[in-house]
Amino acid sequence: MIKIAIVGFGKIAQDQHLPALQKNSDYQLVAVASRNTSLDGVAHYKTLEALLDAMPELDAVSLCAPPAVRYAQAQLALARGKHVFLEKPPGATLSEVEALSEQAKAAGKTLFASWHSRYAQGVAPAKAWLADKTIKSVQVNWKEDVRVWHPGQAWIWEPGGMGIFDPAINALSIVTEILPKPFFLKQAALQVPENCQTPIRAQLEFSYEAGAAIQADLDFLQTGPQTWDIHVETDKGTLKLSKGGSQLYIDGQLEKEGPDEEYSGLYARFAELVKSGQSDVDVAPLRHVADAFMYGRRETVEPFHEDT
Repeated sequence: MIKIAIVGFGKIAQDQHLPALQKNSDYQLVAVASRNTSLDGVAHYKTLEALLDAMPELDAVSLCAPPAVRYAQAQLALARGKHVFLEKPPGATLSEVEALSEQAKAAGKTLFASWHSRYAQGVAPAKAWLADKTIKSVQVNWKEDVRVWHPGQAWIWEPGGMGIFDPAINALSIVTEILPKPFFLKQAALQVPENCQTPIRAQLEFSYEAGAAIQADLDFLQTGPQTWDIHVETDKGTLKLSKGGSQLYIDGQLEKEGPDEEYSGLYARFAELVKSGQSDVDVAPLRHVADAFMYGRRETVEPFHEDT
């Protein structure tokens, strides 16, 4: 069994990482490192460094803290000879992730940049269906309520927090997975609240082969029903991934639907990588976000307040 610890025991770790680990017989969860939260039945430490000092027998860590601190944590864990699972995004910058990839390779340890939405039930069959199609257009609609999904998390509005791209990178992780060929940012508009450093809404346009357009409409202020949809028009029909990829429609007919097992898939993949001595560090989704910040037009909009 892989002796693993969770570092950063917030909402995503409690809701997704913990149950996925508990169901997987490849792992033994032996510790949690978190400033404010512990878990009954396993050791608790305030910091990753304290954890590593106390438990040299540890095999791996799952890093679930915000991206701004992820590089330092991953660098330390790799230096101590541990395999590293990175919650998305894998780092605050592309340079950080590249450095970690090289460090993992030199240490002979596994580094896994996880993209949980790629493990939604409809994504693999969508990729297979699109493999021999000519893409005519892609429309991404990714709209959710930040007050529901990130209550009180001010870090998301700071540099490195990514704002709307924190959830929207999930859409980009799916699109980069299912399309047969790469695409490139053509233009972007980023709406940034005057009291924040990261966008609350964004509109992106990408170029694809043969003039096909890829467009994305991203919104962090959607109330009521949430929208996580990807529409793909091809020469042989229309594909739609809905509910974050858990539902696949072909020409309006539901072809695939299943339970939320994204994190179970991630941890199964991580175990495979550890056992085979390999890494998986795909930064394509993060690169598109970086391109949007570098190439997008910023528009200042009304301030964001948690309680309004």
